[in-house]
Amino acid sequence: MKKVLITGAAGFLGSHLCDKFLLEGFYVIGMDNFITGTAKNIQHLRDNNNFEFIEHDVTEHITIDGKLDYVLHFASPASPIDYLKIPIQTLKVGSLGTHNCLGLAKAKKARLLIASTSEVYGDPLVHPQTEDYYGNVNAIGPRGVYDEAKRFQESITMAYHRFHGLETRIVRIFNTYGPRMRLNDGRVIPTFMGQALRDEDLTVFGDGSQTRSFCYVDDQIDGIFKLLFSDYVYPVNIGNPHEISIKDFAEEIIKLTRTDQKIIFKDLPVNDPLQRKPDISLAKRILNWEPKIHREEGMKKTFEYFKSLTREELYKSEHRDFSKHIKA
Repeated sequence: MKKVLITGAAGFLGSHLCDKFLLEGFYVIGMDNFITGTAKNIQHLRDNNNFEFIEHDVTEHITIDGKLDYVLHFASPASPIDYLKIPIQTLKVGSLGTHNCLGLAKAKKARLLIASTSEVYGDPLVHPQTEDYYGNVNAIGPRGVYDEAKRFQESITMAYHRFHGLETRIVRIFNTYGPRMRLNDGRVIPTFMGQALRDEDLTVFGDGSQTRSFCYVDDQIDGIFKLLFSDYVYPVNIGNPHEISIKDFAEEIIKLTRTDQKIIFKDLPVNDPLQRKPDISLAKRILNWEPKIHREEGMKKTFEYFKSLTREELYKSEHRDFSKHIKA
């Protein structure tokens, strides 16, 4: 059996990747330190003989016994509520963590895929965003700890590819949603759905004219899987190009959840992108990939997941204790 290591395995995307690779007949090693992931996301895999889990911080040296064919590096805080609380750890997982994964892949002669992000484009001056756009990022702004960690991650990955001949792949992930998202992680879809389920008014930042495009998790995972087994070494956008304003999206959520909440407006956070839409021409051409699940269908599935949460989970505040993870 081919063996794959997935870092960030207890996270939203990482856990779905574990499912995908197991379904495709791989032996999967999941790795996570639970700084933002949760054991609940991989609990259903604990009795699977082709899955093993290692609790480990990837910013420390990684040791895997035996052969290893693929490494997928998905360990990182991914929502502002997390990386604004643990900025140094966010920078370290994108730099030291990536360096450790690259060193492991080199030692094992494994192919490595890193999870980059649409945030490398910053608040874009080009719309939609193509892979050859260099971005408009404020390196010293509050979001810079995440944006620059991912930009460095891409740079060191390409350096290993060029200097060591390492087989590498880079996926730039645009907004993705679906089951196993944390309800209170600060991103717009779980925020709106949580507010609707708690009979709270929906909070929109700014005037709501800023746009986003949302890709359902199954489509995202399919794109990542196809990229790993392609021959393309440069970054590839994977996302859904169907764009919607945040205000219109809030109204969609109210209609979906059949609630009568109002929309209230608050100040826009610093450096919050005003537009976010992927150009997926490259993915269509080299991967024969494009999203298949319409937002209406995906939102229904996601809402059903959030409705299944217990009352305790629904009303739990997002006050995670990061102290044990903070070393410097």
